Amino acid sequence: MTPADLSRTVLHAVRRAVDEDALRAPVPARVRVERTRPGGSGDYACAVALQLAGPAALPALEVARILRERVAAEPGVGRVEITGPGFLSFTLDAPAEGDRAVLDAVREQGLAYGHGDALRDEVLQLHHAREVRAAVTAHAVRRLVISQGARARISCEEAPDPDWARLGVTVDTHGTPPVPHTGIRPVPAAATAGELLERLGPDAALWGLLRPAGHDRAALGPELLVQGETNPLFRVRYAHARTRALTRGAALLGFTAEPAPYGGSHAEPAPHAEDHAEGQAPYDRAARPLLDLIADHPGVLLAGARHRAPDRVARQLEAVAHAFFDFHDSCPSLPAGDEKPSAAHRSRLALAEAAGTVLAGGLSLLGIRAPEHL
Repeated sequence: MTPADLSRTVLHAVRRAVDEDALRAPVPARVRVERTRPGGSGDYACAVALQLAGPAALPALEVARILRERVAAEPGVGRVEITGPGFLSFTLDAPAEGDRAVLDAVREQGLAYGHGDALRDEVLQLHHAREVRAAVTAHAVRRLVISQGARARISCEEAPDPDWARLGVTVDTHGTPPVPHTGIRPVPAAATAGELLERLGPDAALWGLLRPAGHDRAALGPELLVQGETNPLFRVRYAHARTRALTRGAALLGFTAEPAPYGGSHAEPAPHAEDHAEGQAPYDRAARPLLDLIADHPGVLLAGARHRAPDRVARQLEAVAHAFFDFHDSCPSLPAGDEKPSAAHRSRLALAEAAGTVLAGGLSLLGIRAPEHL
């Protein structure tokens, strides 16, 4: 069960409680669930009971009790607890089936994983000043909103800088802004496109312009070219290159990726499923942060599109790269020495390949290349 699935499950429980007259309150348009903070209880938490307490004229703890019994009966939810003044904390069942579904979706959709049609009814006119950071941000926002089904055009206050084209930036028109329009106004960069291209090249320049939130200044120094883990761009691209190297290494050893089999007595066994020890989780505990980040990726892209914030995508890629290296260091995807490839290696390789696909897809939305060799 992904966070989006859990959000829908909680919303369904609210709707059931209202339909059954156990709760008299307006059903919210959506319910937000968040990962439990360190030291908290369960996998996810939600404050919907506190949100509904006022309209329902009930204590938040009573609303939480009404919702707990309805959510706890849903498939995929292992335990629901009430904490604090009325927070609901959820512990999910063994996630094998949901994990397999996520990895299958990444494999099937490729670089388009996370794209959708939530914004299909939106037609946007993005407008910006004749300034490199504004131009780059507007172009990245256009890619993001198009990935979510919207249509978008870009206009600039003046004729565009010819050097923008070398950053992959295009402008549809310039001059007086159309009405209505969405202004793209990040803190301006302290350099022109030509200067940035000469010092940094296109990829590092784009990352430096897009990684900070729009209200923060863009750091555009030589640190963007450092070939080491202190440079987030290098770390993201190196993680992608490492996943591709694992695929090449597996091919030399004669095996390919295979996500762990679905759970449940009615599931059809996957090839080599017998290699998993009885009762063993299909993925190591160290895989959980990476699996969760991959499952969250569609929501991050949608949020980035809605808030016109490509920096959210950059931060997501950093988190995926960090989780990949943690996973890779503790759970090798390739056998060592005379060890034969097992189902564990095949499933770990499937997860590594999914991480690489997410990294490449996210970088492409920012206009940045994802080399297979670094």
